[in-house]
Amino acid sequence: MFSANESMMDRVLRVVLGLILLYLGWGGIVGGTLGVVLQYLGFIPLLTGIIGWCPLYTLFGLRTKAA
Repeated sequence: MFSANESMMDRVLRVVLGLILLYLGWGGIVGGTLGVVLQYLGFIPLLTGIIGWCPLYTLFGLRTKAA
């Protein structure tokens, strides 16, 4: 369906970043409005890292994965 446009290092960094953001939000480390934002914002890098495709990369014609 979608061609992967993220390198393995890019994917690993996105998954780690997503997990950190989710931990900060859902773990109660950061509270209030920012905590709620982090709860949902963390899913974006996590999911793009898991599937290996970033819609913004496609929009701007970028790739970190070798062709």
